[in-house]
Amino acid sequence: MAGAPDILFVTRKWAPAIGGMETWSHRLSESLATLAPVEVVALPGKGNGHPPGALALLAFPFTVLRRYLGRGRAPQVLQLGDMALWPLGLFALLRRGDTRIVLAAHGTDVSYPRRGGLKGRAYGAYLKLGARLLGQAKVVANSAATAAAARQCGWRNTCVVPLATDMTGEVAESAPAPHLLFAGRLVERKGCGWFIRHVLPLLPEGLELHVAGTAIDPAEAAALDHPRVRFLGPLDQAELARAYRAATCVIVPNIEPANGEFEGFGLVATEAAAAGGVVLAADCGGLPSAIVDGVTGILVPSGQPQAWCDKINDVLQWDRDRRRTFIAGALARTAADFRWPRVAERMLAVYRGQDDFCAGH
Repeated sequence: MAGAPDILFVTRKWAPAIGGMETWSHRLSESLATLAPVEVVALPGKGNGHPPGALALLAFPFTVLRRYLGRGRAPQVLQLGDMALWPLGLFALLRRGDTRIVLAAHGTDVSYPRRGGLKGRAYGAYLKLGARLLGQAKVVANSAATAAAARQCGWRNTCVVPLATDMTGEVAESAPAPHLLFAGRLVERKGCGWFIRHVLPLLPEGLELHVAGTAIDPAEAAALDHPRVRFLGPLDQAELARAYRAATCVIVPNIEPANGEFEGFGLVATEAAAAGGVVLAADCGGLPSAIVDGVTGILVPSGQPQAWCDKINDVLQWDRDRRRTFIAGALARTAADFRWPRVAERMLAVYRGQDDFCAGH
C-alpha cells in the first residue's frame, strides 16, 4: 500500500460518552488524520456521559452501510473500533476493492467469554464465528495479554500496539510525603482490596494508602474502612497528576480473579509514569505492555504480598538523586513511546502491512 491510505474509521464509542475506548477512538482518529485521509463514522454517546441506547446501537450498522456504499470507491482501510463490530467487516465483501480490515481489541471485548455462563458462551461463539468469516482481518490489540485472548477466540492474525496518554509531568523538586497511591475503579481485578488486606499490614507503621477513584464493587469499597487508608474519591486530570507525583509510589496491584477477567492494558501505570510518579505494577494482564520494566515502572509478582512489601520498602530507601534519575528516565521514555502520534504511526504501519515491530504475532 503506497502512500497514505484512505481510512474509514468506524466506532460505536464516541463522545459525549466517557471511557477508555471513547478516548482511544477520538485521540487515534485525530492523530491519524494528520498522516492520512480519515473518514470517521461514529455513534455518539448520551449527553450524561453514558453509552448510546439499544435502539441507536441497532440502527448504527445501517448508518455504516449507507456511508460505506455511498463512497465513490472502497476505502483502502476499514478500521473497526472494537471486536463486537466484526460483522461490519463483511461490508468490505459487498463491493470490489482491496480493503484491509483492521479490528481493535481492548481487553473486555475478548475476555468476556472467560466469564462463562450463557452470555459468555454466546459471545465467545459470536467472536469465533467472526474469526472464521474474517480470517484475513488484522486484530490490533492494546497488549500482549489482549492479543493472546483474541487468539484463543480464533483470531490468529494479531499484533500489539500499546495505548498512549496525554498526561505530562515533571521531576518533583521536593521529596514526596511517605504514602502510597492507588488510582482507578474499585473492582476486584484491580487489586486494591487485596493490597489493603494482604500487603498494607506488612508495611511500616504510619505508611498510608491514598485511594483515588470510584467505589463500584461492595467488597472493594468495604476494604477502604481501614485506619491507614484515605479515600480521595474521583479526581480530575490535574489533581490526579499532582497525586501521582506526590506519592512515594503509585501501586497498580492487579490480581487474576477466578472469573478470568484481566486488565486489558492498565493505562493508570502509563499515566502515572508520564506524570512523574514512581510506578509499581503487577506482572499480569496487560500491565507488562503498559510500562517498560525498570524504566517507566517496576513489575512486581502479582498476588505475592511479600514481594510487594519488599519492593515498596526498597523504594522508600531511595535517596533524592536515585528517585530523580528514575523519574527523569520514565518521563523521557513515555514521551517517546506512549504518545498518540506514536500510536498513529504504528497503526499506519499496520495498515501498510509493515507491522514486524509488533509483539504478539
